[in-house]
Amino acid sequence: MIDFILVKYVHFIGIFAVVGSLVGEALLLKPELKRSEIARLSRVDMVYGLATMVVLGAGFTLWFAIGKPADFYSYNWIFILKLVLFTLVGILSIIPTVFFMKNRKGEQDEYVSLPAKIRNLIYAELAILLLIPLCAVLMANGLGTF
Repeated sequence: MIDFILVKYVHFIGIFAVVGSLVGEALLLKPELKRSEIARLSRVDMVYGLATMVVLGAGFTLWFAIGKPADFYSYNWIFILKLVLFTLVGILSIIPTVFFMKNRKGEQDEYVSLPAKIRNLIYAELAILLLIPLCAVLMANGLGTF
């Protein structure tokens, strides 16, 4: 029982870190950024990536090793939707991550224009993340089983 509680706790902390770092990225965005600001965004994005790995690791542990049987999750279309949404958020995050990594180096006081596409992708990630807890609540209340 203690292992279930610890893994669930790590899962929640990871979720909070994912949301917090993505909100942090959104708040740091401006139409033009100094390379030093992009370097900061890159570090926040790294936290976002690491937190995503924590969420995935704890989530897969909860799915296949601890707690409810794997079939509880595997045969629930809302859980599958939740995974698809999380995967979509991950895919959408690739372009901003690459932009931050490419543009963080160079003269730190030099300004770089932030393409609107980067801002829109980060906002889309946040919007999709809002749907994942809804899926979790629906699933926890017994909905979605095939």
